[in-house]
Amino acid sequence: MSDPETSATSEAPRSFEEVVGRLEDVVATLEEGDQPLERSLAMFEEGIRLVREGARQLDAAEARVERLLAASRSGELDTEPLGGVDDEP
Repeated sequence: MSDPETSATSEAPRSFEEVVGRLEDVVATLEEGDQPLERSLAMFEEGIRLVREGARQLDAAEARVERLLAASRSGELDTEPLGGVDDEP
């Protein structure tokens, strides 16, 4: 039996805010400490996946900012549509 909140295999990409919100929910539930061991382990695994997903999004945002800063210094400002981090060819 698969928990829909922990199954991320076929979901559309989540926004950073959605990732952080879900991670906050996972942490709060784990801090309560009243979950069975298997459920706690599954939630911990989900939390790790969420942290990694959020870190990837932050890394991509940082790279965009660095490109924009470099381009503005050289006078060749190149823009990307919002949300275009994962859409690059």
